Amino acid sequence: MPGNDRKQPVVTAYLPTFLPSDMRHVYRQIIGVSRQKNVVIARKRQNQDAFPFPEERIMMVRRPLTRALRRIWFAQLKRQAIPLSSRELREILDAVKRLKTDVLHVYFGSVAAQLLPVLRQVSCPVIVSFHGADAGVDTQNKAYREALREVFQLAGLVLGRSDSLLKRLQELGCDGDKLRLNPTGIPMEAFPFQQRCVPPGDGSWNFLQVCRLVEKKGLPVALRAFAEVCRVHSSAQFHIAGDGPMRLELESLAGELGVGESVHFHGFINQEKLAQLAGKAHIFIHPSQMGADGNREGIPNAMLEAMSTGLPVVATRHGGIPEAVTGGESGFLVEEGDFQGLAKASLDLMADSGLYRHCARGAHEVVAGNFSASSAIGVLEDCYEEVLAMGARKPDNDGEA
Repeated sequence: MPGNDRKQPVVTAYLPTFLPSDMRHVYRQIIGVSRQKNVVIARKRQNQDAFPFPEERIMMVRRPLTRALRRIWFAQLKRQAIPLSSRELREILDAVKRLKTDVLHVYFGSVAAQLLPVLRQVSCPVIVSFHGADAGVDTQNKAYREALREVFQLAGLVLGRSDSLLKRLQELGCDGDKLRLNPTGIPMEAFPFQQRCVPPGDGSWNFLQVCRLVEKKGLPVALRAFAEVCRVHSSAQFHIAGDGPMRLELESLAGELGVGESVHFHGFINQEKLAQLAGKAHIFIHPSQMGADGNREGIPNAMLEAMSTGLPVVATRHGGIPEAVTGGESGFLVEEGDFQGLAKASLDLMADSGLYRHCARGAHEVVAGNFSASSAIGVLEDCYEEVLAMGARKPDNDGEA
């Protein structure tokens, strides 16, 4: 940068928590950037062993001592987002300044909406990343929609993980000129292609779904489809990696469907175990659906990781999934909620080894061509350079950050 005596511009990532266990894709972005120097501001630190990061490059903002009371008052009684306290605002602005921030990158639109008092006062350009739920959940709430419109105005660029998500952001009021596709990056070396023997010699076809156990992932639909498959292939097994509020409900449903002993709940697993589980699987099933609260998918990271290993996908036409899965080429797609269609697509793959191998190779090639970590990081670095070229912005208030 002209006039900047540092070798690299500083990009400060802001996240409430660094990092929840299901945010490995965010971690890959932050540590993958090399053209710029990435630093972090967070309010809470988790999973340090899984997500190591230099201590000198992360600044923690203290949460208010009255946080529990504020949660009761704002979230439960007033039913609105918990605003920043005056102390949090001061500490975040101070951290932005002390880290010598050139670009502030806020992860998640819902976080940016809460961070508006900061965004109004910083003079550095701002980027906001949307990942799916933040463009669906609460968007019927007038206050949230108005907050998002202000976020769109203050941000230099707005990033989304899929074309379908970018369209949704335009519907919510974002200027199309600010929108940039920011695809998930999959480290191909961590999920190499594996040639699977089909049909398996012992007849034990292995299905895999990796996700949080929440409504939008369509897990009851997946279980019903698997039960239909088991009518034809009684030795089939279904492995579910992840955890969440629906676990007990899903375990009960598996029992009711008569497949309880064939469904295995693994809980959250690390990247190494995920690669091992994917290597033993034959079909990745992911019947995502729109949640009652508006929650929607971008392009599921776990699905892309599985595809990288050569797993054909049986999924739904939802969110960004059709941008990664083409029927008959890398798997098959059906409408949301269609468990019979999922079962038929699975059985078609299981019955035709030539079709299976074609889709397996096609799944890997889609990820290699469009979602590799190296290309995705390059896109993100380009976005940083683009917003840096816009120069400093004039704070709306008298902030000094």
